[in-house]
Amino acid sequence: MTTFPGGTSLSFLDVYSDPAPDGICGGSPHLHTASTECYVAIGGRGQIHTLTSDGYRETELDEGRIAWFTPGTIHRAVNVDRARFIVLMSNAGLPEAGDAVMTFPAAYLTDSGRYREAAALPSGGSDEQLAAAASRRRDLAVEGYLPIRDALIAGDDRPLGEFREAAARIVADRVGSWTPIVERGPLARAQNTLDVLSRIASGDASHLAEAAVSPVLAPSPGFGMCGRLRAFDVAAF
Repeated sequence: MTTFPGGTSLSFLDVYSDPAPDGICGGSPHLHTASTECYVAIGGRGQIHTLTSDGYRETELDEGRIAWFTPGTIHRAVNVDRARFIVLMSNAGLPEAGDAVMTFPAAYLTDSGRYREAAALPSGGSDEQLAAAASRRRDLAVEGYLPIRDALIAGDDRPLGEFREAAARIVADRVGSWTPIVERGPLARAQNTLDVLSRIASGDASHLAEAAVSPVLAPSPGFGMCGRLRAFDVAAF
């Protein structure tokens, strides 16, 4: 078993509590180009601010509530009071491979190298250095996000469309390496289920003898786009 059911990934998320330049405490606004993401609120109180072609929306998330968003949704996790989420992500392995693009100002979106340099956290940095770098890139993402949001509120969706097009250009050179991730993850899980159904229909229950329990997994801490992550390494890609 290389992934959670359906080829998903799972992480715990403590949303950043330091304020961005606009005074809102939270993470880096970004979108996913190919993956759907789900937040399950497990403690505190938070919000998800989203930008889609339908407009700007603020969704309250307190314990027991969930929200999910499909590819192309710009989303920003907001910490109102010690917000804690479980994050479920489709296509385990794609976000780690660069599926997400943050809303940096336009000058950072014309060249994929410049974007990735601004998005990267220092390798081998101390906890304090990583935290400072995560705050800097969050602030840069908010700087580019606010004009898109304000234009959308005013009825102008052109900046949103322009950012989506730029995001697709930034990831275009990586898409070739994503196909095997999907084939070995969610596609393989779905095909396995279809094979099982076929076997059951033919009277073959031998797959039930292959039942197994996964080992107990411990999460690895790190700095994500939206907060402090404790991610489970369940995708062997």
